[in-house]
Amino acid sequence: MVVNYSSSKEGADNAVNEIVGKGGKAIAGQGSVAKVADVQRLFAETRKAYGKLDILVNNAAVYQFDALETVTEAEFHREFDTNVLGPILVTQKALKHFNGEGGSVINVSSVVSDNPPPNAVVYAATKGALDVVTKVLAKELGARNIRVNTIAPGGVDTEGSRTLGMIGSDFEKQLVSNTPLGRIGQPQDIARVAVFLASSESGWGNGERISVAGGWS
Repeated sequence: MVVNYSSSKEGADNAVNEIVGKGGKAIAGQGSVAKVADVQRLFAETRKAYGKLDILVNNAAVYQFDALETVTEAEFHREFDTNVLGPILVTQKALKHFNGEGGSVINVSSVVSDNPPPNAVVYAATKGALDVVTKVLAKELGARNIRVNTIAPGGVDTEGSRTLGMIGSDFEKQLVSNTPLGRIGQPQDIARVAVFLASSESGWGNGERISVAGGWS
């Protein structure tokens, strides 16, 4: 496994150490998914370490919640470059690294793409766009036996949500109150679905969007 990071080397190293500690093999790579040169370098490192690619998870994302009046051109491009252009560029470069048996691409969207809250016009738009990217590429790449699916999480306790100040906030309480299962998500909730989509158990699934949000609405 290759764990890519943009700025948090410590976080990537922690993930690698956890994988290796459980008997797996992993390396960390650094680069922006929105820059072609970085993406090419990442796949060169992947090929050197593993020789081929089987599974691609596009989970890099940035976000900021702003009222319409405060949305800026710079913030729009920051979010769309990482959240939409990034998965397109990474999947494009991945094509030559999948072997003849095909592969699985998993895009990480969000429940906000079909149930957006206020003050999320740019972020919700990026995830709506990513949902469409999944549908298009599922049709375009299916003949090569490359499946493309989407996971749409709800609120999840991650480094990003903690940095944003969501955990322990009134916003988290609101999320939990609207979630029938009565809690915020944990990374393993999403990981289990990603493992399913990566495996042959989901071999007939292509262009699907699986919401993993505890019933949040």
